[in-house]
Amino acid sequence: MNPPFPSAPRRVLLLDDDHFMLAVLRDMFGALDAGSGPFEIHAESDARRALAILPRHAPELLVCDLAMPDMDGIEFLQAAARQGFRGRVVVVSGLEDGVRHAATELARVLGLQVAGAFRKPLGIEQLQLAMRC
Repeated sequence: MNPPFPSAPRRVLLLDDDHFMLAVLRDMFGALDAGSGPFEIHAESDARRALAILPRHAPELLVCDLAMPDMDGIEFLQAAARQGFRGRVVVVSGLEDGVRHAATELARVLGLQVAGAFRKPLGIEQLQLAMRC
């Protein structure tokens, strides 16, 4: 009997201007890897560069910080929706709950699939919850 085919890695785009947070998120996905299958992670600290690679990378999951310089997360989500992004979105921010809630509602109105909205720093339990949604 042949072993089952390994599953293709799930593509994830991490967008946060904090390089330390990007490293933490990568580590969390590495910890999830054992139970959730492999991930192909692309981490970006610049929203404009992330927007440029979005169609090529075609992530299934986008983890997006709201408070970034130059192009904030809300602008990024609007642009991603215009590009036809169809993956799931996890919104993260250290901003007030109301800001995360408003960004989540806007993302849904734009047709994006929101898997969760969490206060930074994101914990592995929250990430696991978002992966199940």
